[in-house]
Amino acid sequence: MTFRIFALMATGAAALVLSAGAAFAAPDVQTLETDIGEVIADADGMVLYTFRNDAEGVSNCYDQCAVNWPPFFAEEGAMAEEPYSIVERTDGTMMWAKDGWPLYYWINDTEPGMTSGDGVGGNWDVARP
Repeated sequence: MTFRIFALMATGAAALVLSAGAAFAAPDVQTLETDIGEVIADADGMVLYTFRNDAEGVSNCYDQCAVNWPPFFAEEGAMAEEPYSIVERTDGTMMWAKDGWPLYYWINDTEPGMTSGDGVGGNWDVARP
């Protein structure tokens, strides 16, 4: 009986560790085929973008820019796996990046798979696989 209880506790602890690890893994993204080719989107199909005025590992989109282009935030404790990384913003929040380039949403993309932000102002590009 004692062994059985121990085995159940060990199994439960292992499941807890595995589920906690999954919660802090790389971002839940997918590759979508759109009218402009393959792009990277979040788990819900919302397309992600990069900003040409950023630098590798540095977000330069704040204030009104961040209202129009919300960052793809990383949850506290998230751990990156290549090609994804985490960028710390000046306000201390963390956001996901691909190949070092911070990832954003476009406020005018209202449905999964929309790519209306590509090329906006000559500074925004859809994120590609």
